[in-house]
Amino acid sequence: MIFVGGSTAASTEAVVEAVRTKTKAPVVLFPGNVRQFTPKADALLFLTLMNSRDPLFLIEPQIAAAEAVAASGIETIPMGYILLDGGRQSAVERVTGCKAIAQDDEDEIVRTAIAAELMGKKLVYLEAGSGAKCPVKPSIITAVRSKLHVPLIVGGGIRTTEQMAAAFDAGADIGVIGNLFEENPDETERFITTFKDRI
Repeated sequence: MIFVGGSTAASTEAVVEAVRTKTKAPVVLFPGNVRQFTPKADALLFLTLMNSRDPLFLIEPQIAAAEAVAASGIETIPMGYILLDGGRQSAVERVTGCKAIAQDDEDEIVRTAIAAELMGKKLVYLEAGSGAKCPVKPSIITAVRSKLHVPLIVGGGIRTTEQMAAAFDAGADIGVIGNLFEENPDETERFITTFKDRI
């Protein structure tokens, strides 16, 4: 699937329409704010930034968007989004002021993931941040996977097929790549070929 959105993305509807001209893959909104909603996508990740303590990023955007989302009939998937330290300040941190959880604080990460599931989230996303220097550690993925009953998404800093394979082997159900494909679109085919059995 193709995620459209992000912390600073704009012109979401135009991007969704452009993506549809190039692929039949489902287009899923991954919004950074309420202005990134369009009913022209196939589905919406209705996310909560789990380690934020600011209601502006915990519940206020969801309330602001709720009526339009419900009226659109778009498939809506509640998701717990957990920001981890990827070795550099991410766009999410800059925009939200959220403090990323250190990757050596495995217990806190696991507790946060469990809380997301108990709150009714249908997906949990471990995010090292766009352009992360270090992706989510496999040991963290394994620890979180062992406690969850919902699919686990992992992204941020994945730039090689070896890193993606490590994430899958550790227990990720979905791996996300952004910057690499934006900078080197030709890499997309190599990843698809390598992981065709997992698609």
